Parts: sequence; structure tokens; C-alpha cells
Amino acid sequence: MHSALGALRRGVGVLALLARLALPALLGLIAGCATPFNEPPGALRDAVASRLGAPTARFPLPSGGERWLYSELPAGYAVYNLDFDPAGRLVHNEQVLNQPRFEQLSKGAWTTADLQRTFGTPLRIERVARFDGDIWTYHFLQNSDPRLAHIHVDPQGVVRRVTFTDELPLFDNDRD
Repeated sequence: MHSALGALRRGVGVLALLARLALPALLGLIAGCATPFNEPPGALRDAVASRLGAPTARFPLPSGGERWLYSELPAGYAVYNLDFDPAGRLVHNEQVLNQPRFEQLSKGAWTTADLQRTFGTPLRIERVARFDGDIWTYHFLQNSDPRLAHIHVDPQGVVRRVTFTDELPLFDNDRD
């Protein structure tokens, strides 16, 4: 506190002083934020749970391991898949809401169960007149631009098509 008063007496501006005091606190806060992205390979399942809390969903993997899905939807733009081996060690960590990942969907083979296991619950599920089935919509960021992936699922629950659009900002038309 004495150094802060001394800085003010030496002519250091109030804003500069606040920036000096706030920056270490902000950096400490950021460093203390646990995110799925920061989980290293080999991390133990119990340690991950203690840092991140319960996952949004859990799915068994064919290898005998387990996938933990952490979703930021509906407000965020990321879904993380953390895959653990049968011994409970993290072997794969991936943020899956991105255009290349959606483009890799195997049309005619992927099902709603595959979508749930990979991307989690969609932002919305809709129907349109020109397609007999549901359209699962996820939003994601591409080069900081908000985009939408529309996954067309037929009545049998099989992925038939994937299209992309830009996510338009919400406007308050009452103010125009």
C-alpha cells in the first residue's frame, strides 16, 4: 500500500496504478481457470474431475475406456471430448466444434447416437418442409466468426447432409 501511495505522489496516473495492481490479479485468475483444453495426456480421470467438475455427458468407448464430453453450449462455442483408457488415463483431448470436424461426418453411416457421442446435444433441432427428418444445428467459431453447422438427419436417425451458414447477429428491430 505504501508503494501505491508513493506512486501516486510521484505522479503516476491513477489508471496506470490500477493497471499495475489489477494485472497480477487478472493473470492469477486466468492461470487458475481450469478448462478441458488444458488437460494433458496421461492425466488421471479423478484428477480431471476434481479440476473440471462433472462432465456434461459420459459415453463408453469401444476400447473399454470412457469419453467425457464437456460442452459450452448453448452460450459457448466449444465441445471438448476427453477420452480415457480403461485404466483411467487421458489419451485424447479434442475440441470438436469446428468446420473440418463437421465435414468429416460420414453421410449415410453416422447416426444421432454418433452425433450425441461426439458433439453432444445440439443448439436446436428443427424441421423444414423440404427435408423429411430433423436438422440438428450446432454453432461454432471459424476464424472468430460465428457459424452454424446444420446436420440433416433422416427419420431413421441417419445423417444425410451437412450444410453451413453464417450465424447472424441478433438485432433489436424495435430500436430501428
